[in-house]
Amino acid sequence: MHFTIISKVLGLLLMLFSLTLLPPILVSLYYQDATYGSFITAFGITFITGLLIWLPVYRVKKDLRTRDGFLVTALFWIVLAAFGALPLYLADATQLTLVDAVFESLSGLTTTGATVLTGLDNLPRAILYYRQQLQWLGGIGIIVIAVAVLPMLGIGGMQLYRAETPGPVKDSKLTPRITETAKVLFTIYLVLTIACTFSYWAAGMSLFDAIGHAFSTVAIGGFSTHDQSIGYFDSPLIMLICMVFMILSGVNFALHFFAWHARGIKHYFKDPEFRFYGSMIILGLVTTCSYLYFSGIYPAKTALLNGGFELVSILTTTGFGVTDFSAWPTFLPVFIFMFAFMGGCAGSTGGGIKMIRVLLIIKQGVREIHRLIHPNAVFPIKLGPKTVSDRIVEAVWGFFAIYVVAYLTMTVLLLATGLDFLTAFTAVGACINNLGPGLGDVAAHYGSINDAAKWILCFAMLLGRLEVFTLLVLFSPLFWKK
Repeated sequence: MHFTIISKVLGLLLMLFSLTLLPPILVSLYYQDATYGSFITAFGITFITGLLIWLPVYRVKKDLRTRDGFLVTALFWIVLAAFGALPLYLADATQLTLVDAVFESLSGLTTTGATVLTGLDNLPRAILYYRQQLQWLGGIGIIVIAVAVLPMLGIGGMQLYRAETPGPVKDSKLTPRITETAKVLFTIYLVLTIACTFSYWAAGMSLFDAIGHAFSTVAIGGFSTHDQSIGYFDSPLIMLICMVFMILSGVNFALHFFAWHARGIKHYFKDPEFRFYGSMIILGLVTTCSYLYFSGIYPAKTALLNGGFELVSILTTTGFGVTDFSAWPTFLPVFIFMFAFMGGCAGSTGGGIKMIRVLLIIKQGVREIHRLIHPNAVFPIKLGPKTVSDRIVEAVWGFFAIYVVAYLTMTVLLLATGLDFLTAFTAVGACINNLGPGLGDVAAHYGSINDAAKWILCFAMLLGRLEVFTLLVLFSPLFWKK
């Protein structure tokens, strides 16, 4: 383990992160909301800490190994959550405890969208902007952005990219050079954000709200600048725009790259994961909207708008809301919540297990049925024309097994803190899938649950954002052996 190079990376990235505290200072000065002091203090602490970590080892030049990459990735998200919490903790307007500030910061960076704050409409603009910015940075993954910078500083970035990129297949690169790959991903992310901002603005949002909601929409985060979320605007057009960009952001960014490069969209429909993603959206929309209409809860138009919006928001793990879906009758809230377990596509900003893993699990299940009928036959698993290796299928099943064990363990721990079953089960699901809203006592916000539960849910958010193995590998004794 190269602890000197790990320290150098952390110091550099912490100094880079400190620069993201400058825009909220400008927002505070522009709106004269008197919160700039907390951001200036947080900037100073973050930058100086990064500098002190970096200075003793700045001459070191080594390549990161795979194990180093896992440790840096996990440590950096933990460190970011701690330092990102500083402005929220120091600001008088928020009145947050330490655990609440860390929870809010980590929820933003992991694009979970679970909040402990209420009264958003009355909070200072700088605080509101900062929360949205945290999600935007977390969406693309600060590690992925940083690999475009680290090679120029004598630090290889491939190990960080492999540790951060979501999905079962992590070695496929869009371009031959990892630096160029990171730049391509960031460019696509930026273009989507700008397009979303102008669409919201043209539909009637203020520029401030348009920027803030574009940040959290493309990041599939779910933070809003209003307590009523997207419902505040009471605009079918804004809802439709939001749905379009949530769906686009839930698609593998590699497909967006090929669409940009080839000036066409045919390859989307050739991709098995995209087709499965689309079929799940259609299945969910038809079931949700039909039930809302035929049960008499909403008229046809409202059923299509509200049902469609909530389904897309939950399935993509964004977490925006236009109504309280947890109050819908019978099976519908649980049905919609279950879609969040699938989440977005691999290589997207979405959370959840990822569509490609769910698809492979289904195909493996079908293969086992076929093997029972024909024990000696060979049934390869294919995604389109390509055969999936048994090693990848094993990794997916391993991921799913650990995911289920971690989920059940954290649910039991939350029950031990005094939460009821519905709240505990859905709170873990909402956090490990980076969704945000749950059911029961966490349907609206997480401010009322106890501190022990919040720390457990912080771990769940990290576990989901880092795709389980990237974090849990640090707890293996084998990882630390030379």
